[in-house]
Amino acid sequence: MSKKKENSFESSLQRLQEISDILDRGEVGLEEAIKLYEEGISLANSCYGTLKDAELKVTELKKQLENGIKE
Repeated sequence: MSKKKENSFESSLQRLQEISDILDRGEVGLEEAIKLYEEGISLANSCYGTLKDAELKVTELKKQLENGIKE
């Protein structure tokens, strides 16, 4: 995974935490809360996709390793 993707993933997680903290405090109005919630959902989906891709890559590498050991 490239540095850019890692940074993007990390920054997305950080922003997601910020949004969660803001919403937990309950200091924003309804319209702002909805906008933040929508942003959070988008970030969560992006992070999930990145993690899913990483999981597939690890599974693929594990299979390659196992096949290399068997040969």
